[in-house]
Amino acid sequence: MGFFKSLKFYTKTVLAATILGGCALYGVLASIALTLVGKRHLAQWTTARVFYYTFSSLLGIRIKLINGERLDKLPAILISNHQSALDILILGRIFPKGCVVTSKKSLKYVPFLGWFMALSGTFFLDRSNREKSVKTLNKALANLKEKKRGLFIFPEGTRSYCKTPEMLPFKKGAFHLAQQAEIPVIPLIVSVTSPLLDASTKSFECGEITIKVLEPISTKDLKKEDVGAFSAKIRETMLEELKTIGLSTIDGQTPESYETFPNETDEFTTDDPEVTVERTSLLSKSSETQRSS
Repeated sequence: MGFFKSLKFYTKTVLAATILGGCALYGVLASIALTLVGKRHLAQWTTARVFYYTFSSLLGIRIKLINGERLDKLPAILISNHQSALDILILGRIFPKGCVVTSKKSLKYVPFLGWFMALSGTFFLDRSNREKSVKTLNKALANLKEKKRGLFIFPEGTRSYCKTPEMLPFKKGAFHLAQQAEIPVIPLIVSVTSPLLDASTKSFECGEITIKVLEPISTKDLKKEDVGAFSAKIRETMLEELKTIGLSTIDGQTPESYETFPNETDEFTTDDPEVTVERTSLLSKSSETQRSS
């Protein structure tokens, strides 16, 4: 049984890497084409969607998005908990039009993926040179304010690989940027993804991830000296929501058979008009195609 579990893990991992590489190549071509027609800001969005639908249909991991319409309230700094390699899939699903990411400078030279990121407008940060990083981020802020776009940041700074609803301490950079630009912060909470992908146990399963988008949080009257308390409060709010959402679900299993915490997603499938729930997959022909067109 262990042999077949490991075989499935490595087979699906190779397939996932192949999909990522193929979509990165698509992203290079899309970036060039869109730049030529003056639509470069759509390059990361279209590549993200192609990656999500390809990965979801071939590897059987879907995403349920709650309150996705809040992602359109730009300009903003978008933040999320940072867990595993599946974070790329999450970006593929939620990435708004005109949104960009920051990345460490070393990724710029990775074949296909780095080329795509460079061509599509990623802001690369030289972590060994703070002055250059600050200039890069200031340029990003000016761009997203002027053109009403978004910047996506993982405030934990590194993947937590958590197996229960928890998060690492937040770095304050994203919140300083929001305060400096006087633009909102939009928090996203992603259910714990370890039931679906866990390298330590060689698990790579089919199932569903839940993402909940919270209301944008204003920074208009936020003072620089209050950024620390502001970020800590947002982290506390996100952690409470994460404990409510719980773990991602595996197809064909009940939550009790693998979860440490209950996955209380049923509360999000009510008739409450204040809550919007979207289920998306390539095979289901969901509303995402209509929303994105």
